[in-house]
Amino acid sequence: MAEQHPDIESVLLSEDDIRTIVSRMGAEITKDYEGKNPLLVAVLRGAVVFTADLIRAIECPLSVDFMAVSSYGDGVKSSGVVRIVKDLDTKIEGRDVLIVEDILDSGLTLSYLIRMLQSRNPASVRVATFAVKDIEGKKPAVAPTYVGTHVPDSFIVGYGLDFAERYRNLPYIGVLKPEVYGD
Repeated sequence: MAEQHPDIESVLLSEDDIRTIVSRMGAEITKDYEGKNPLLVAVLRGAVVFTADLIRAIECPLSVDFMAVSSYGDGVKSSGVVRIVKDLDTKIEGRDVLIVEDILDSGLTLSYLIRMLQSRNPASVRVATFAVKDIEGKKPAVAPTYVGTHVPDSFIVGYGLDFAERYRNLPYIGVLKPEVYGD
């Protein structure tokens, strides 16, 4: 295992844990999309690392495209008001679309994204998320088809997840020390 970064309070998911989760998800997606050619839509930037691993774990033909969205809010929580920063280059009419997300918390931004993509008449729109954040008393606005794991309501980083564009390159997922983000 990689050495733990000094800003990390604890490691939630090791590299081996992540590999196991991605492999399982890849097998599920392969089975469900047998005989199809899904378009995987990675939501930038956080989902890039997960998407790269996931496409290697899927054993059916697929295409990949990217979207970048910005949600307005107080900087910590999304308001659900979304601006498309980078749209798809691929036409999705009649395609099976699988949105690939790194982490799902409120689901407000993702809910908007799903509605927007559905307006383009794809054959289907599903969601694969590496992690769902368990927030006490709240359910996300979206129920993903594929869930890698559940994580506590902590500030987590690594494996594509960041704080101020840092820590994305950690090969594990860890809880960031509160003194780092000023809580």
